[in-house]
Amino acid sequence: MTRYTRRTFLLEMAMVAVAIVFAFPVYVLVNLALRAPSDTSSPIRPTAAPTLDNFTQAWQQAGLGGALINSVVVTTVSVLIVLAVSSLAAYPLARSTAHWSRGTFLLIMLGLLLPFQLASLPLYQTIRDLGLLGSVWSLVLFYSGLQVPFTTFLYVGFLRALPRDFEDAASIDGCSPLESFRFVVFPMLKPVTVTALVLNAVGVWNDFFTPLLYLSGSDHQTMPVAIAGFVGQYVSDWNLIFAALLISVVPVLAVYLALQRSIINGFAGGLKG
Repeated sequence: MTRYTRRTFLLEMAMVAVAIVFAFPVYVLVNLALRAPSDTSSPIRPTAAPTLDNFTQAWQQAGLGGALINSVVVTTVSVLIVLAVSSLAAYPLARSTAHWSRGTFLLIMLGLLLPFQLASLPLYQTIRDLGLLGSVWSLVLFYSGLQVPFTTFLYVGFLRALPRDFEDAASIDGCSPLESFRFVVFPMLKPVTVTALVLNAVGVWNDFFTPLLYLSGSDHQTMPVAIAGFVGQYVSDWNLIFAALLISVVPVLAVYLALQRSIINGFAGGLKG
């Protein structure tokens, strides 16, 4: 039976302190989102008369309904494409011992070293020539290419730690390499797949620069761009901004909580889904 020592108490106090530090911004966010605009007291002070009018006004004034749908479509389609392409690319890169495999992997990894801002102008011209400016599909095309190197890196590292026994047994039973990947390997990739899903989804959902660049001047916008509309040069509706931020956080937080166990397993490098 483990004794409760002074060291254990100090560790618990340290963890409580860290939890308070991380929880404090969330408290301020919720507190101001529920506060009436006429209340100009300190953000730390609890709101005396909470109201939900900020959420209604933010939803109507910023068109958050359409922005929310656009963000969901862009994030969902982009992440599905990235996961499919990256997992299929990582499988031969992790299993093949040919010289081309290492060279191809290093070439893909260059995408992690080169900032996409260097290619902003040619990418914008390409999207314009394709007639996709102002369309959410321009964002899908952009994110599908941008996130592949990082996701492939995750898959390759995970695949190299997987034993090949099940694949060899499937090959003996007559499965092709694609069938072995689909029915044997991919189910074992659940932890890293969920981890890659969350990391990519958060990155795409929170991106502000790319939607501002490709959707500028159109009726389409994503959540970060819609929320930024409340910030002006002279006047900023902070209560509406915090309410809109809270609305934007809810979908991502719900996905994270639903997949929390698999995310932890994926970061730990385990094989249990």
